[in-house]
Amino acid sequence: MLQGSYVALVTPFKDGGIDYSALEGLLEFHIENGTHGILLLGTTAETAALASDEKEALLLFAMQKINKRVPVMIGTGSHNFKQSLAATRRAKELGADSALIITPYYIKPTQNGMYEYFKAIADEVDIPIVVYNVPGRTGVNINAATMVKLARECPNIAGVKEASGNIPQATEIIRDAPESFSLMSGEDALNLPLMAIGGKGCISVTANVAPKLMSQHMESCLAGDFASAAKQHRQLQKLNWAMFIETNPIPAKESLHMMGKIGLDFRLPICPLQDANREILRKVLQEYKFV
Repeated sequence: MLQGSYVALVTPFKDGGIDYSALEGLLEFHIENGTHGILLLGTTAETAALASDEKEALLLFAMQKINKRVPVMIGTGSHNFKQSLAATRRAKELGADSALIITPYYIKPTQNGMYEYFKAIADEVDIPIVVYNVPGRTGVNINAATMVKLARECPNIAGVKEASGNIPQATEIIRDAPESFSLMSGEDALNLPLMAIGGKGCISVTANVAPKLMSQHMESCLAGDFASAAKQHRQLQKLNWAMFIETNPIPAKESLHMMGKIGLDFRLPICPLQDANREILRKVLQEYKFV
């Protein structure tokens, strides 16, 4: 079962390319600090800015370095069915434990269109699939009824990264989907509420900066210790907020740069923080003693 704290890992850059030395350091940082799983090529990885050969090279490198020490999820979705299918097949070939497939963006498909899209990929590739629902980025929401239908009819659709911010919708999914199905929080500010209604974990931006705090938080939730989880949620609140002071992954990468883990390099149109926001972020990181 998919559960616990999965980090939506950033992609460090240097001199126009991927910084593999920094990437290896990040992977070790997460494994040493108890991160339960690693997502490669998610939104936070600036995947849209990576060329096909760069994605392949990053995956080969990361899979070799992780070496099955923690589960790996690979983002394989796009708004092109054939590309999504091919990328999902490749994820299986590389030994990924699951594939994260975003709802097709820009197209604004119907509920039936999304059902057929995800079912077709699930029928073709025998790998656990996590549907990524983030209407704020894609312009479309996969509703509870469609998600539950996919969960019931496609055994390898194993979960959903729910980033709609819609708790009633998440509640319906948890209530009506098979017990083995995992709802993973895709919005760090809502990790605790979603875990309290039966979520199984999170796919986290904040975990880039605070892997131990986030993994401990998820462990408390999974153990049913919601008194401790509530304290941890309150402790994480300011950091969760700071990670979205500007568009993700800008604050996460700025934070890791301040922590000495990566260079400060983005690909346009992603760009550095405004100076005033950088100082706000620095003060937050100082409060947590990360810098």
